Amino acid sequence: MRVGIEALGVAVPPTCVAMEDLARARGVEPSKYLDGIGTWRMSVAQDDEDTVTLAAQAGHMALTSAGVPANDIGLLVVGTETAVDHSKPVASYVQSLLGVGRRCRVFETKHACYGGTAALQMALDWIRSGSAAGKKALVICSDIARYGLKTAGEPTQGAGAVALLVSDDPKILSLEPDRTGICSTDVHDFWRPLYSKDAFVDGPYSVQCYLDALTGAYEHFQERNPGVTTDSFAAIAYHVPYGKMARKAHRQLRAMEGDLTPDASFEALVGSSLTLPAQVGNIYTGSLYLALASTLATSPLSLDGKRIGLFSYGSGSCAEFFAGTVTPGAQDRVKKLGLQSLLDHRRVLSIEEYEAIMRERDGLDTRPAAPAPADTFRYLGVDAHRRTYLAPNS
Repeated sequence: MRVGIEALGVAVPPTCVAMEDLARARGVEPSKYLDGIGTWRMSVAQDDEDTVTLAAQAGHMALTSAGVPANDIGLLVVGTETAVDHSKPVASYVQSLLGVGRRCRVFETKHACYGGTAALQMALDWIRSGSAAGKKALVICSDIARYGLKTAGEPTQGAGAVALLVSDDPKILSLEPDRTGICSTDVHDFWRPLYSKDAFVDGPYSVQCYLDALTGAYEHFQERNPGVTTDSFAAIAYHVPYGKMARKAHRQLRAMEGDLTPDASFEALVGSSLTLPAQVGNIYTGSLYLALASTLATSPLSLDGKRIGLFSYGSGSCAEFFAGTVTPGAQDRVKKLGLQSLLDHRRVLSIEEYEAIMRERDGLDTRPAAPAPADTFRYLGVDAHRRTYLAPNS
């Protein structure tokens, strides 16, 4: 049985900040952000957007592009590390907003940025086992990465969601159970305590944890797939909290294989995966899958029938290196989503507007609900401690 990704959807806020503008406002040489981090623009969520609305928007695109009705979904999972409730899952809100029926398993997965991959692998096994009984799974990775104004992590923020429709009709990417390697360990490189809206990170240590986990996962992958090297792939997509991390990751893998000039293969294998992430910023669980979408949408090469490698990392930590085969026609399907146009039509905020929005978001969890027109999925506010949302045309 072929199992994998049938369709995908992407959601980003309609506004962003130019990293050159942010650098100048912070008294930093722009090249430090543009080249040193590898981000050109950073998505900024509005005060009527949150993890739920982004997830619903991405899920809607995935279902619509595939022509799949919401009632065909038998498993709905949202992987996130920026949930809106300690108990009620983001997926429950999304179920209502998308009109997914009652005969559906609905829950949330968490393991920092690995949460979406955990959900994807679970969905794949659910279908392979026969438990799906003809239904499809909708896995959504949705997050708003936030570190606060004028902090060291400020230029590595972002917001967005990627939805993956998973089925036995993988029109985008087929994924095999044996083509995966895993590495997990208990580390404290990145965390967000219950009392804080902003994450804490030990930057240099987190980079080392990422690279150590990549090494362990890739070694496990090679144990299960003898003879496979990075040259076996037509492209590789890494987890990209920021673009420069992908270059560090690629150097690590190539060094493991004895390559003395690892940068020589970077553009051919990895370059296309960074085109869209460089315009969005960090979206935590969705970062790898935005890189995958970018590869399929922007690669100048035909990837039909070719194998690509994927690496997922979540602080704390758990990592997985896995591989999939691109279905013929997948690139055309992803290009028809118009993802670059979606990014091009965002409004670039002034630094003053950006800072005002960031301050306004501090009160989102207690803001009284107020009616508003809904041309997209919208967060209205809180009514008797209950978050309220509106779907388009509802």
